[in-house]
Amino acid sequence: MQRVTYIGLAIIEITALSALILATRCANYQDVFVAGNVYFTDADCYARMTRARMCSEYPGLIVRHHDFENFPTGTTPHATAPLDYLILALSILLQPFTSHALDLGGAFISPLLALLGGWFLWWWSRRMRFQYRWMMLILYAISPILVHGTELGRPDHQSLLILLLGIAVCAEWRLRREPSTPWSAISGIAWGLAIWVSAYEPVILLLLILLLGAVQDRHLVFGKQRCTGWILLAGIVALTLLIERRIPSFSTFYSGGLFKNWSGTIGELAHVSPANPIWLRWAGYLILVAPFLIWFGLWKRKSKNTSETTPLFFVVLLVATYLLTIWQARWAYFFLLIFAIALPALLEPIKSRAAVSIAFVLSIFPILRDWDARLWPNEAEFARRIEQRNESMQFRELAINMRSFQTRPFLAPWWVSPAIAYWSGQPGVAGSSHESLPGIEQSARFFLSQDWRTARKILEDRRVAWVVAYDFERVARNSSAILGFTLPQYPLCFVLERTPAQVPRFLVFSAQNGAGKLYRAVK
Repeated sequence: MQRVTYIGLAIIEITALSALILATRCANYQDVFVAGNVYFTDADCYARMTRARMCSEYPGLIVRHHDFENFPTGTTPHATAPLDYLILALSILLQPFTSHALDLGGAFISPLLALLGGWFLWWWSRRMRFQYRWMMLILYAISPILVHGTELGRPDHQSLLILLLGIAVCAEWRLRREPSTPWSAISGIAWGLAIWVSAYEPVILLLLILLLGAVQDRHLVFGKQRCTGWILLAGIVALTLLIERRIPSFSTFYSGGLFKNWSGTIGELAHVSPANPIWLRWAGYLILVAPFLIWFGLWKRKSKNTSETTPLFFVVLLVATYLLTIWQARWAYFFLLIFAIALPALLEPIKSRAAVSIAFVLSIFPILRDWDARLWPNEAEFARRIEQRNESMQFRELAINMRSFQTRPFLAPWWVSPAIAYWSGQPGVAGSSHESLPGIEQSARFFLSQDWRTARKILEDRRVAWVVAYDFERVARNSSAILGFTLPQYPLCFVLERTPAQVPRFLVFSAQNGAGKLYRAVK
């Protein structure tokens, strides 16, 4: 009877957690599923889906070069194969049920990865016997930044990283408490796969753990039980190099005025001030008392010589990812992940469950207010969403006009280029990655040009067959910010969008709708 009760309670917990995770990740379904088609949430997602489509057309292909951006040179991307083939695998499972299997696979892959992460945390926290483990699970399920990283319609490598790094740091914690070969293997596999997905965040976090372990206690790093994990990690890294056949790109450390100007337009590369209220919307009020909880836990460890509090390496990871998030917002995913995992241990010294429960409910009010604004937006936000959906549909219609069995490259604003490339099947001059900066620069110069000969030379050099005109104010403002130029009075983007009858003779008006205009380039 006791076993039946245990299994029944576990099923209820898993069901409730799964429902909460999927409800938050799929709250944006109206923006993703529009008029019978699938629309992804940002430009990088369309680039990822173009890679997945290439793998679908040529099974076994490892995409090492992007011909669809920065045309005709192309780019050597930082994206790797694991997520491409996870999307493809999911699309194969969906093929019996839909004719849009690849698009649906891309739309659902991140919520499913988040669901796997939630199941792992549920299982791991039960084995760790955390008293306040549901605080961790609820924060993981509802934190807006974690939801953003794994939401519907966002097939981005960060969703896979959140899963793998969550497993890796949990395995490290378990190894501190109970060294064993199975947990060493789990740690090594998770770190190795995470490094395969991205040789940036996982490498930094792993180096921090290794350095602290070497200083604190060498057995934590070089103990007998760790050998299996290190062998598996080395094997996966070697396999990565063998399969990808390229050295990872470290885009964060690029320099130059053009990269600096462009990165200033990218939200994930922005700085996050410690005084920014967005921290409260991400983590709730508990983030304000976290330093005191950390200090109290460390003091308890020292005074009572206990290992039941938060491990020192986890505190280091928490502080490091907080500082890195101040530097770059992209680290917020991993800061909140580590904060959520550490939360039960941070609250452990407080023995009153009622006090902790009440404090936790009150602490998530900023998160709930954020969800209130998302689920029931004001008129301005609702109008913006409707406009964005209509714009996506209209850009798709323009892109369909460009489809051809021949290669007919296009020039468009960089942030819409990946979507147009995916829908049209044609390569673009610009792109959304730092590797496409030469093409981004050329497209910006084209749209700001007042000299038609200069504009025509850009089209000829890039072999452009189509030009997509968009809202000239946004194009001009973004292009001048990237180039560091003063905004000219009558740039070419103004002529293309507002006065199509006055465009140069080498551009022939072809189509238009509410999103923009399409011109055919002629010699």
